[in-house]
Amino acid sequence: MTKIILVRHGHVDGIMPHRFRGRVDLQLTSIGQEQARRTAMRIESAWRPARIYSSPMSRSIATGRAIGARFSLNVETDAGLNDLDFGNWQGLTPVEARSRWPNEFDTWFRAPHLANIPEGESLQTVLARVTATLRTILSRHPNDVVVLVGHDSVNRIILLHAMDLPLSRYWRLRQDPCSINEVNFSDGEFTLGSLNETWHLHCEHPAESADAEVKMKT
Repeated sequence: MTKIILVRHGHVDGIMPHRFRGRVDLQLTSIGQEQARRTAMRIESAWRPARIYSSPMSRSIATGRAIGARFSLNVETDAGLNDLDFGNWQGLTPVEARSRWPNEFDTWFRAPHLANIPEGESLQTVLARVTATLRTILSRHPNDVVVLVGHDSVNRIILLHAMDLPLSRYWRLRQDPCSINEVNFSDGEFTLGSLNETWHLHCEHPAESADAEVKMKT
């Protein structure tokens, strides 16, 4: 079995108040750096990854490096995990994008699988590149734990694919900064172990809290 620990990068400027970020290469804020540290502690408490793969965006690489430091692992970037290209919307607020492209903007939030982002990517394009990356990683690691550090959009699509759900359900999932999802792959099937886990971000000592949780279950 391959166990995928799917992580969203930590906090960056533009999450709140919201701007379309996409391929804008943002650095982690001080909040994001602390989130990455706590996420690394949480992963160390439960798993021993063999490899860490990351989007080529700096925010994902920095999150991956915080995790990798716990295991003496380098981060391998993969373009297939890159964020959705928001084209002409990148850097704009929702109000700005809606004022210039009202029809496209409405479709994005009403029926994302039908959206045509000006000069950007469709969800179908992202799905194609993400699944190609997953196939490669799964073939390399048939019996390993691997960490994938991606983005809100990319992680949603990976999870929809794993649960065999259509892209129209895109807005039904949440991916908070530095959330953790556990996805298992065995005998050609995905199973979901956890979704959008964030409790570790609110504990002073995530590793100790994880130990306590395991003891309660046993």
